[in-house]
Amino acid sequence: QVQLVESGGGLVQAGGSLRLSCTASRLTFNVYDMGWFRQALGKEREFVAAIKLNSAGAAYTESVKGRFIISRDNAKNTVYLQMNSLKPEETAVYYCAASDSGRFDAQKINPSDYNYWGQGTQVTVSS
Repeated sequence: QVQLVESGGGLVQAGGSLRLSCTASRLTFNVYDMGWFRQALGKEREFVAAIKLNSAGAAYTESVKGRFIISRDNAKNTVYLQMNSLKPEETAVYYCAASDSGRFDAQKINPSDYNYWGQGTQVTVSS
């Protein structure tokens, strides 16, 4: 019944920007931490960014620090990922996920703590 729906993916040239959105339904959004993960073809899923339920903290994988920004609007049940200066190696399916575990380690976000996952949105960065 819980749904997370991502949008905003697409084709962009290297160095360009995209803004991903994820809207939740049938979920008490303001009690969940939210995260973004990505999986490239033939690669394992990896953590990208996460934000606390009240926006009190955020975490990023090292490779995106300074380029990506995660934010949320609890009134809209939506989490965003602003991606700047995109690189071809960041071509992947990007997934939104929600966690009510209460654990938030900025140095190591654990995907197993995330209860719900969206269907993913494709991001393709051309060179």
